[in-house]
Order: sequence, then C-alpha cells, then structure tokens
Amino acid sequence: MWDFSTEPEYQEKLDWAREFVTTEVRDLEVLGVDRDTLLRLEEPLKQKVKDAGLWAAHLPPDLGGGGMGQVRLALLHEILGQAFYASEVFGNMAPDSGNAELIAVGATDEQKERWLYPLLDGTLRSAFSMTEPGAGADPTLLSTRAVRDGDDWVINGHKWFTSNGPTADFLIVMAVTDPDAAPHRRASMFIVPKGTPGVHMLRTIGTMAEPCEHHLNWSTGDSEILYEDVRVPADHLIGRPGEGFLLAQKRLGPGRIHHCMRWIGMMRRAFDMMCERSLSRYAHGSLLSEKQSIQNYIADSAAQMHAARLMTLHAAWKIDQVGASEARTEIAMIKYFGSRALFDVVDKAIQVHGSLGYSTDLPLELMFRQARSFSIVDGPDEIHRVTVARRTLRGYEAREVPSEHIPSRAAGARERFADALEALSLNR
Repeated sequence: MWDFSTEPEYQEKLDWAREFVTTEVRDLEVLGVDRDTLLRLEEPLKQKVKDAGLWAAHLPPDLGGGGMGQVRLALLHEILGQAFYASEVFGNMAPDSGNAELIAVGATDEQKERWLYPLLDGTLRSAFSMTEPGAGADPTLLSTRAVRDGDDWVINGHKWFTSNGPTADFLIVMAVTDPDAAPHRRASMFIVPKGTPGVHMLRTIGTMAEPCEHHLNWSTGDSEILYEDVRVPADHLIGRPGEGFLLAQKRLGPGRIHHCMRWIGMMRRAFDMMCERSLSRYAHGSLLSEKQSIQNYIADSAAQMHAARLMTLHAAWKIDQVGASEARTEIAMIKYFGSRALFDVVDKAIQVHGSLGYSTDLPLELMFRQARSFSIVDGPDEIHRVTVARRTLRGYEAREVPSEHIPSRAAGARERFADALEALSLNR
C-alpha cells in the first residue's frame, strides 16, 4: 500500500526541526567565528535537539537514536540539508554518522563503550580511511596491509582523502588481511587512535568543496596519511577478519539515503533563492519571472527536484521493507540522479542571480562547489550507473530475433485469433 502522508506525531517533530534549522542553525554560517567558538555555540543547540528526541536519529534506540526507519530519517535529512551545520547540530555529521553505524553493527560491547558512545555524545570525532592513491572507485585494489603479529595487528599503507582526518580522535582503517582470499573477503576494518606511533598525517588536501582556506569553518577535511608499522591491539579489529567490505556496505547503503535527501534540502534552498530573485529582479523591460527562459529554469528545476525526492523516498521505503541489500539498484540510482539534479538546480540558481550568485555574498557558490564533489564521493556516478545497468539487464535475455519483431509476431497473432477472425468473416 502506498501512502504519501506522515504520521501527525512525527510531522510535529519535522515542523519543529524545520523552524529550528531555519531560525537558529542557519545563522551559524554567517558569524565568521573560529572553529572552537563555533563548537561552543553549537552546544546549546545540540541540547535542544536532544531534548526534542532527534539527536543521532539514524541509530537504534538502544544506542541513543530514534530507531525511525529510513523513510522518517529521509524526511528529517531533507530538512538538515538546508543548512550547512545542521547535520553536525543533529548528531548526523559525516563521516561520524556512518562510522557510528559501522561500529554499532560490527563492534564488541567493549569497543562500543570506548569508541561508539563517546562518538555519539560528541566527545570524540572519527575519520574513515579507505581510499588510496591507487584504489579509489575499486576498493578491491587496496594495497594497505594489516598483518597479525602476536596480540597485535601491524598496519602499513598509504591513504588519502581520509575524511575528517585533520580533526579526528580515531580513524577507521580498511586494510587487506588476507590477500589470497576472494576480492571482497580480503580486507578488514581497524580502529586506530590518532596518536598511535607510525600514523603520519602528511597533509590536509584542499578540495573544491573545502579549500584549506575558506570563509566557513569546517569540522571535516581530507587528509593524506602514511601508516608505517602502526601497531594496534587485536581487539581494535571491527568484526571478523575479511568482513571489511560487508561492513563498508552496511555503512554506505543507508548513508546514501541521508546524503541524497540532504541534497534535496540543498536543492530546495537554492530553488527558493532562484524563485525569490526572479520575482525581484527587473531587466530589459520585465521581471525575470516573466521571461520564458527563466520560467523554463524554474519548471525544469521543480521537476528534477520532485523526481529526485520521490526516487529517494522510494529507495528509503524499500530498505525499510526488505533491507539495503535488496535495494541496491534503487540506492545506486538515486546517487547519480540526485547529484546531477542538485548540480543543475544550483547552476540555474546562480545564473538567475548573475554576478551576485557567483560571489561569496550568497551561499550558492559554496553549494555549487559541494554539488560538484557529490558526483565523485561515495563512489563516482559512473560506478553506480554500471550497478544499475548490470542489475537491470539480469531481467532480460538475448534473442536472435527481437521479441517485438512484427512479422514474427504476426503469425502467432493470426493463429491465436484464428477462430474469431473466421467467425467475423462468416458474418459479413
């Protein structure tokens, strides 16, 4: 059964979140304060979120989350996408949110006590260290190794684009533990505390989305890291050896729902700005809103945004019904469709604002830089297209003669309707 309504009790929470994000959280973007000051300003806001029962809502109740299911989470993340710091204030900041899900699924009780609960409380930050210079879109090419030595694991390798590396208290490192195993059974996940000997932070990598110098103070960033004879105790392994890919999928699948719905929120913010500008700006004899090209921008953007939203909510619904593994096609589809839609909507919003939209006087230029990164992060769009194509083609088979070949179909159709055709001819 399909139902596009939201339960009244939860709708009240969404209404509160929307008002809170719009009137309080969004103002954090324009204060121009340093990172430490920003964190202190966030604390009372985080408490309000906790009091509202929306803190770390992606986790089950026994871990302090809401246990809401993916559809409800999706609706919340759509709101969080409308402010740059909202995810942080709501305890859903990447990569901590995904790392928390990963630890919750694979960690022991002792690991949860030491790493997960402080992560949920916001007293620790984490990083996800998987990508390597020679292994990005294809993680089966990972070369970082972890070798068992007595009661320890010894890690050696070179990682880059380790998300949140500059400020993390611990890193989740993906390393090959059995190079002779099947490709998706070779790697494992390890918790590596930041100060562990042999962890060399080589540099922070500036990106289009987050240059090293920027007018906003970000909690995240990407690091290039060298692991040289990094020794961690055996109990720092998450799950069992060889479960790295399994854990990564548990982390990334539902996480893409959250990402894509935040993109919808960002789209909505850019779309609202575009519509407001079109009704306000007068040029060449009329308002921009009266010009057909601008009307096309608005109509096309509304359609893209609506399509991306419905696709993402459907993927969330399917995860709730049958699990993430059975929704792989839908999850892959929303990733590349949503990132393209966001890019297009923000691009049109900038165009409508002209030079003002291109400047840092508006948040559109930052949205644009972020939107460009979303076609790459969490797997490039091309990989997700391949996933959708391959899984779609499983439902078809090759035929020497096309199944819709009209001459071939005609013979069978005449045979099927032979009696009826004969009766009709006799009655003429």
